[in-house]
Amino acid sequence: MQAFGIAIEPWMLQAAALLAKCMLVFTIIMTGGALLSWVERKQSALIQDRIGANRADITILGRKITAKGLVFMLTDGIKGITKEDYIPPKVSAFLHTLAPFIVSFCAAAAFVVLPFGGSVELPWIGHVDLCIAPSEVGLLLAFAILSMGVYGVVLAGIVSNNKFATLGALRGTAQLISYEVTLGLTLMGSLMLYHSLDLSAIVARQGHMLRIFGHALPVPAWGVFMQPLGFLLFLAATVVENKRIPFDLPEGESEIIGYFLEYSGMKALIFMMSEYIESIFFSWLVVILFFGGWQLPGLHMEQAGQSGFFFFGQLALGLPFWGAVAVAAAGFAAKVGFFIWLFMQVRWTLPRFRYDQLMHLGWKIMLPLSLANLALTALLAYSLKP
Repeated sequence: MQAFGIAIEPWMLQAAALLAKCMLVFTIIMTGGALLSWVERKQSALIQDRIGANRADITILGRKITAKGLVFMLTDGIKGITKEDYIPPKVSAFLHTLAPFIVSFCAAAAFVVLPFGGSVELPWIGHVDLCIAPSEVGLLLAFAILSMGVYGVVLAGIVSNNKFATLGALRGTAQLISYEVTLGLTLMGSLMLYHSLDLSAIVARQGHMLRIFGHALPVPAWGVFMQPLGFLLFLAATVVENKRIPFDLPEGESEIIGYFLEYSGMKALIFMMSEYIESIFFSWLVVILFFGGWQLPGLHMEQAGQSGFFFFGQLALGLPFWGAVAVAAAGFAAKVGFFIWLFMQVRWTLPRFRYDQLMHLGWKIMLPLSLANLALTALLAYSLKP
């Protein structure tokens, strides 16, 4: 193939497709992370019956524009860049700077294995998976990458040369390790039901109707219907892993002292952005594992056949293939947006747990419930056999 007199090899097109996927996901997480800082302000204002986030403005042609508070995203960035970068005395400046970048890198890198669609055939390129790096063990890779962020938490607390920051880091490591047990057990339930660690395959297997002992039920085979207890446990554990209220014991900036006590300026902003990026990650993952991903009830996407909504085996609404893809993408974005909203809502609804309550909930309540969910899921998996 040639364009403008230049021979274009197939690998060049594949590289361009990969670059486009990387840029799309990077834009989503960075723009989404910045936007969530505004969403959190406005949502808290609505809950507390006030206006909120309406002071920052820019002047264009003599007119002040606040854009409903969206200007705060710009002012926060400017403030973070221009504030003093304080490094405590007798501290390694390299390690002090490295800690927030470990946390942010792990939060962003985990997205490389998260699919945002199925696979499509594109002209001149051929088969393209709508995932940056599709993997047969994508679920394990996602949590392996994300869990490395705990090293940034530990490093931030220890290298700060502050005993209170060190205590915050210890709280963070104990909390994250404790609730990763529940996360792992609920993921084992998904593995038993869908027989795959490939996230795209898990979504594809949720596109069918649920059948138990050979009898079809009028519900899709989404994880939330197959293990509702596992969904609730996974959702609670993700809030803990995200270190958000009511489980923000590692930082607790309003009352207790956290692991990034000695951080200011852009480094503190990076820690905050990492939290928002993790909110997007966990919302994305909850939708993939428990809500069918980009699958919608009755929607079929066949590039070489009929696409549209089918009910009772009959075509109810025909759509062109790319129209069906657009509908599926909109449905996927709406699901992810709902769980992001839910995480924000929880923060401004529930009070913070005491640390002993946090550990009691994790080891004495959620762990036994996750084991019970695993047993129930095993029985369900047996009933699903033809």
